[in-house]
Amino acid sequence: MSPKITTELLKQLRQVMKSPKYVQEPIQAYIVPSGDAHQSEYIAPCDCRRAFISGFDGSAGTAIVTEQHAAMWTDGRYFLQAAHQMDNNWTLMKMGLKDTPTQEDWLVSVLPEGSKVGVDPFIIPADQWKRMSKALRSAGHDLVPVKENLIDTIWTDCPQRPCKPLITLNLSYTGVSWRDKIVALRSKMAERKVLWFVVTALDEVAWLFNLRGSDVEYNPVFFAYAVIGMNTIRLFIDGDRMMDPAVREHLQLDSTLEPEFKIQVMPYGSILSELQAVGAGLSPKEKVWLSDKASYALTEAVPKAYRYLTPYTPICIAKAVKNASETEGMRRAHIKDAVALCELFNWLEKEVPKGTVTEIIAADKAEEFRSQQKDFVELSFATISSTGPNGAIIHYKPVPETNRTLSVNEIYLLDSGAQYKDGTTDVTRTVHFGTPSAYEKECFTYVLKGHIAVSAAIFPNGTKGHLLDSFARSALWDCGLDYLHGTGHGVGSFLNVHEGPCGISYKTFADEPLEAGMIVSDEPGYYEDGSFGIRIENVVLVIPAETKYNFKNRGSLTFEPLTLVPIQTKMIDVSLLTQKEFDWVNDYHQKCREVIGAELERQGRHEALRWLIQETEPLVRVQ
Repeated sequence: MSPKITTELLKQLRQVMKSPKYVQEPIQAYIVPSGDAHQSEYIAPCDCRRAFISGFDGSAGTAIVTEQHAAMWTDGRYFLQAAHQMDNNWTLMKMGLKDTPTQEDWLVSVLPEGSKVGVDPFIIPADQWKRMSKALRSAGHDLVPVKENLIDTIWTDCPQRPCKPLITLNLSYTGVSWRDKIVALRSKMAERKVLWFVVTALDEVAWLFNLRGSDVEYNPVFFAYAVIGMNTIRLFIDGDRMMDPAVREHLQLDSTLEPEFKIQVMPYGSILSELQAVGAGLSPKEKVWLSDKASYALTEAVPKAYRYLTPYTPICIAKAVKNASETEGMRRAHIKDAVALCELFNWLEKEVPKGTVTEIIAADKAEEFRSQQKDFVELSFATISSTGPNGAIIHYKPVPETNRTLSVNEIYLLDSGAQYKDGTTDVTRTVHFGTPSAYEKECFTYVLKGHIAVSAAIFPNGTKGHLLDSFARSALWDCGLDYLHGTGHGVGSFLNVHEGPCGISYKTFADEPLEAGMIVSDEPGYYEDGSFGIRIENVVLVIPAETKYNFKNRGSLTFEPLTLVPIQTKMIDVSLLTQKEFDWVNDYHQKCREVIGAELERQGRHEALRWLIQETEPLVRVQ
């Protein structure tokens, strides 16, 4: 993979950083964050500004360009990828390593005295602005909002913002009507004595109105904001998609409704002026509720005294706790997904020894099998199909320049998922098509032990996910091994494959406690640079646990795997498993055989069924 040559682009950016046409005064540094105006993780092509200026296109990273330097901060998932994709104009800042300076510290060390640091106020979250502004100010510098995005001024062939048709979801999928969701939101607002609520995250807008879109690849969302008052609803959205009769009927736009449920549809670009008008009309003690991750621009539109900011919104928390219809839908989606993967692995076992299957062919085949399933919409992220040394690149995506052929001599890691109308999937399996080495089996088994430790964990109600992160690492730590990513993330219901407010990661202590109905991933791994990668990932549902005692009457929780795809037993060193782990694998495989076997039978997929039966043979201990 040859890096993007950025010399000319950086020269142009440095010129506009001084141009009175775009900045009131010259700025000495410009920050290019990853996100869009909604702080999304996955973004539309027109918002890929950091990738445009640097060449690095991973999902997380921040570029900072000064008059002399260009630096990129990213996390452990992307160290290898960023190093491959950026030319020598750029310095890679490896976040999480102890010698890596923070963005603020680095700026302070390289900037001349009294510098101005610019950023697009729509792209930077308010909480980040506050932290950065304070750190820079204490060193004599200023963080300043730059109204026009400077990358856009030099990006001559920037794609248009998408504005694709909407999908309406009925009660059989959502379990709760959008009107009832508005009522629940207003009761949360009343509890906090808040008059207005601003919805800025795209998945929150989609969830609230029971709508989905396709403006962002892999994420069934659409560009919109909403402002909910105690008796008004404003939806800011562009395009003729609101003229679709199905959408109009779903939102009851042409019905005579009680005024508090009448939706006013307004242009997407008018959110700032409308919010400023709301802010200007407030009486003392009246408040506007925003996420502290909302953009600095929108947060500033509301005078400080009237703002009510929280790290997680009531929509974010309600969305994370799946109701019975959503949980049922997620179960169905994972059964369909397992059928597709049984077909895939059965096909790979026959084809790989012929030496004709590449990473891209395997990824495309996975999509082909998934697309045969009912209610399939699209993939839920770019498939990570990686063999041998490519497996050590945690968020690897095969491209023609790196595309390896699968073989019987290397470990193959497949991390993939889909969006179905009834749920979102994300599953990783690591397999060997030949004979794994003793060391590969040992590493795989430590990862499996970690996966089971989380999956089988029983913990008190009110426990935050980050406390379970070390359960997944304990077996690896015992042998001096580890992995540089979190252990799990929340998963949406036909929504974003990564969602808050819960997760299992050492990287955050701001996660919300786990509660029954939440759905997260369980995905420990181990990566040997230049050799292989191992990850075992299931999506799991938080459920109540029965325990012998009940301390302080607070109740306990555990996990139920929704992903039902066999874990390759030839990769397991059975001698390293405890009896409890040994039984867990056999019980899990029994469930895969029963549930997925019945569905394969129903769909008439007899060859894949034979493969499933062979792969779910119980483990035996060699005496």
